Amino acid sequence: MAFKRQVIRGLERWKAKDKRKPLILRGARQVGKTTLVGNFSKTYKHSISINLEKPQDISFFQLHDNVQDVVDALFLSRNIPVNERESTLLFIDEIQESPRAIGLLRYFYEELPDLHVIAAGSLLEFAMSAVKNFPVGRIEYLYIHPLNFSEFLGAIGHDQAAEELQKIPVTKSSHQVLLDLFNTYTIIGGMPEVVSTYLRNRSVADLPIVYESIWTTYKSDIEKYTRNDTERKIIRHIMSVAHLFVDQRIKFQKFGKSNYGSREVSEAFHNLNDAKIIQLIHPSTSVDSPIIPDIKKSPRMQFLDTGLVNYDLKIQGDMLALKDLSSAYRGKIIPHMITQELISLNSLSYHKPNFWVREKNQSSAEVDLIYNYKNMIIPIEVKSGSYGKLRSLHQFIEVADHPYAVRFYGGKFSVEHHETPTGRKPFILMNLPYYLGTEIEGYIEYLLDNY
Repeated sequence: MAFKRQVIRGLERWKAKDKRKPLILRGARQVGKTTLVGNFSKTYKHSISINLEKPQDISFFQLHDNVQDVVDALFLSRNIPVNERESTLLFIDEIQESPRAIGLLRYFYEELPDLHVIAAGSLLEFAMSAVKNFPVGRIEYLYIHPLNFSEFLGAIGHDQAAEELQKIPVTKSSHQVLLDLFNTYTIIGGMPEVVSTYLRNRSVADLPIVYESIWTTYKSDIEKYTRNDTERKIIRHIMSVAHLFVDQRIKFQKFGKSNYGSREVSEAFHNLNDAKIIQLIHPSTSVDSPIIPDIKKSPRMQFLDTGLVNYDLKIQGDMLALKDLSSAYRGKIIPHMITQELISLNSLSYHKPNFWVREKNQSSAEVDLIYNYKNMIIPIEVKSGSYGKLRSLHQFIEVADHPYAVRFYGGKFSVEHHETPTGRKPFILMNLPYYLGTEIEGYIEYLLDNY
């Protein structure tokens, strides 16, 4: 089933450029890269799609020494006139299987700039390391993520809810419908195959086999790029226990009650991070722009998709009975999903959000997320409790050079005027329902323009 993805606008802008470089779609396996290009190819007169996991397709790059010969052979094999390159899209899928093909991308730009070329693959970071002459400056990137909530509404055909989501501020009358839909989305996640399976009968009963298939594929993929049996064992261990530490700061040393050292666990986590499967969210002590991550401090762990986490935790059935998911898995699931929503907004670069820490002797403060808007860093808390429980946010506000803060919670949209408990500083708190994660930038702009 094909879903309308927001990143399609990036593909359309790329197609319209006069000087167009080959485009690489990056992201974890099974987030919808191939389907996205398949739909986009319909906007061309001709399209050629090859998959380098297939011997007959990778042979085009094995048998020919230059891109002109590769293209001539491809066009001939598809019975397309070679003089119609300008109206043809060439899609090279699973390009990580051929470092040679990756290296040749630069020559598509230099020698055949009229041909539209898109490549995609998973675990590209590992394959790129094997390319001697990587085409730096001669290719472009787009990053693909699981479906976010806005895309999920489009996938399930709830056009009215999708329209209401775009209104700033959101209407009170639409709140409960959007919150209920967001709860469903949070439970099942945004993996395209999972959403497709769910749509067939609107039940989670058929989803476990899909989740298990995705996890098995990821484990098999990442093990291909380990160097020895010890690395494979560490990767397996992390992927078997990591869900227990969702939305928590972690220590590499003896992670998950293992005997593995800090260095080897760190390397394994960074491999998983490069694969976009389990990502490391780093803290920052910045209160003034730009945000500078502190990679020496303990990171927080973020999975590719919250639905996969729920499956591994075996809590989806329990979540279905909850009216407010803020308590799910000790309050860890909703913050994880909000972080996933913010990550989904970045398609032009691989950018992850950060959280804020202020660590002193005998005391600490931690704000769930920080968001860089123009020249300001906006603190964001994800809380279900009352205003009085925002102690870390108050500490951030007292040292920031602006009075704005955001809280995601299960209630309705509102804006409140407060001052920090010490009375040192008044500030403005914007309360956003959980389902507005993808709309964060528009709401911050609204806050600054009106308050």
